Amino acid sequence: MADPTEIELNLTRLGIVLPEPPKPVASYLPCVVFDDLVIISGQLPSKNGKIKFCGKVPHDLSMEDGQEAARLALVNGLSVLKSSALDGNWGRLVKILRVGVFVQSENDFYGQPQIANGASDLLVEIFGDLGRHARVAVGVNALPLNAAVEVELMARIAPQRRWRDQR
Repeated sequence: MADPTEIELNLTRLGIVLPEPPKPVASYLPCVVFDDLVIISGQLPSKNGKIKFCGKVPHDLSMEDGQEAARLALVNGLSVLKSSALDGNWGRLVKILRVGVFVQSENDFYGQPQIANGASDLLVEIFGDLGRHARVAVGVNALPLNAAVEVELMARIAPQRRWRDQR
């Protein structure tokens, strides 16, 4: 299981402050928890309620911008994970299982895995081995709100303990 102190130190070292979880832009839940499985809905590269990275990679944005967009979208996903699924307690995180990265890109662009590394590398920097995951990186024609990327993730968590008085 995760060491919450180490995770918070890693976030601080990386200059990451988790924002308030973004509100859904349509009819869906930000995350679903089923037993020990958490599925985080696709997150966009938004900051302060606005999409920070718009357009297609590499036509409108550079590879580096695409990677930064993937990092920002992941940070938004981690915000949902911590606040909605873990009740603020990183110690309940068992493992990041899977990350999906959708990249709005041109038809002849094949660098989606390099864009996805923006999210994947950050997970390992924050969580170490618990952040190593399975992944899919997909190029798409368009994304909601013209976002450059959308990132989803799946994690395993420890169930919330419920104590009963045994008197």
